[in-house]
Amino acid sequence: MRMSHARMYERLLAGDAAYDGSFFTGVVTTGIYCLPSCKARKPKPENVRFFPTCEAARAAGLRACKKCHPDDYACGTDPVLETIEILVGEIRTNPAAFADGRAVVRRSGFGTTRTFELFRQHYHTTPADLLLRARLDAAKQALLSSPAPPADIAFAAGFESLSAFHGNFLRHNGLTPSAYGKLPRQRTFTVALPTDYPMPYLRRALSRDQHSLTERLTGDTYTASVSLSDGPAILTLKLSAEQVEVMHTGGAAAEVHALVVGLLGLDQDAAAFARLARKLGLARLISGRTGLRISLTLSVFDGLLWSIIGQQINFPFACILKRRLIERTGAPLRDGLHAPPTPALVAALEPADLLPLQFSRQKAGYIIGVARMITEGKLDLAALRPMSATRAARTMQAIHGLGPWSVNYLMMRALGFADCVPFDDTGVTNGLQTLFKLEARPGLDATRRLMTVFSPYRSLATAHLWQLNQPIPA
Repeated sequence: MRMSHARMYERLLAGDAAYDGSFFTGVVTTGIYCLPSCKARKPKPENVRFFPTCEAARAAGLRACKKCHPDDYACGTDPVLETIEILVGEIRTNPAAFADGRAVVRRSGFGTTRTFELFRQHYHTTPADLLLRARLDAAKQALLSSPAPPADIAFAAGFESLSAFHGNFLRHNGLTPSAYGKLPRQRTFTVALPTDYPMPYLRRALSRDQHSLTERLTGDTYTASVSLSDGPAILTLKLSAEQVEVMHTGGAAAEVHALVVGLLGLDQDAAAFARLARKLGLARLISGRTGLRISLTLSVFDGLLWSIIGQQINFPFACILKRRLIERTGAPLRDGLHAPPTPALVAALEPADLLPLQFSRQKAGYIIGVARMITEGKLDLAALRPMSATRAARTMQAIHGLGPWSVNYLMMRALGFADCVPFDDTGVTNGLQTLFKLEARPGLDATRRLMTVFSPYRSLATAHLWQLNQPIPA
């Protein structure tokens, strides 16, 4: 993203890690180049030059900083991050090998405080919670592929009791283990909702674009076209306060279930965030919507399109552009719905095809460029979700057209990472102004400071701030 010298220097002074890789800072008096987040003493503006790459900085006669190691960052080398990623890989491969979170800490080689810090930084979670999710994932795979009874599957995944297995499985999936195992034989299934689930807020989220060509909410029925591994399908949800009845026209039922869990936000820890808000004396932030979750986009590619289309324009116009793109690329299915755009269809376009639809040349180039990266195998969207949050963010920051707002929006709304903030977002800054009774909307650095108290649940904090100045939905 093009930035002025003043903007880059501002981010340098703030030590803003979100801009690491976007540019590199050269200090002519020391002959060193650094990352924007480097903790070294900040240089005077007249002594700074900015470079797009490490190679450009070296060509100017500068050498790499020994504090922030910009060359390692640029080539993806990060020994501490790699250590944690290897450990997480071991947990996910064999969760039963770890008795509890303390066993994870011992295996890490770091102290308890440092291990928790690294898991929160890189995975937005704790060792114990990541272990629990690994056990649930292992159990889900076994329930679909093994004839073993649920009790045997639970103990093989590392659960110490059947009650813990059933309780956690139902809470994260809205189904009992037995019901989940029957999914491949069913075209319909029913997902149970938590008792505090704020259904009116889900309805608002599912009907943001009243004229959408890919999704529609009519009364208690939500219908959407979705892209599954074997092609487009129609997903229908019958909504009620206690449960959601799911029907689908194709695809693997487990794949549909995962999509619905994301759409409902069932595996997000809304209760933990509510406890944190109360502990901070900010119960007013969650008043009337304690169980609020983030409704994830129907695919990562859909979230990617929104993150580019929505840059620096208002939401109604973004909806118009999205509908025009769908009309240009998505085939009609039924009941007025179109198939969602696919990377292949978007990649086949040229920027000139989108200019008559009121896309700017720059925005058209970004959308088509990222679609071509996907079709050419340079960007694997399916690989982003299991990545560490740090690795996923770095992968997306390297994509032409994705700035810090887009990356954080995509991580929060499409990938489901728990501790993201789309900084510079008007809804966030307006919400913070109301919540903390500020005289003016906070700037970027003030927003970063104010949001720090909500870590590691800043994604849910963002969702509540978005709703804070909105009317209460009926």
